[in-house]
Amino acid sequence: MLRNLLALRQIGQRTISTASRRHFKNKVPEKQKLFQEDDEIPLYLKGGVADALLYRATMILTVGTAYAIYELAVASFPKKQE
Repeated sequence: MLRNLLALRQIGQRTISTASRRHFKNKVPEKQKLFQEDDEIPLYLKGGVADALLYRATMILTVGTAYAIYELAVASFPKKQE
């Protein structure tokens, strides 16, 4: 228990730094140029393969969810028996 308290005290005494340990290149100007050029590619696909996969996964999940809701709605109303 004493170790836990000492560890907690050390965490509280550490200085909080907002400086990044890694320095990354600013890619914003490159991305702006890519997304602003008029090349007839839809905006949601300009990011390449990753964007295409994310788009397809989103569409599959959306259509699948809509179909599941439809089936639940159909199943919730019993058919009339004659």
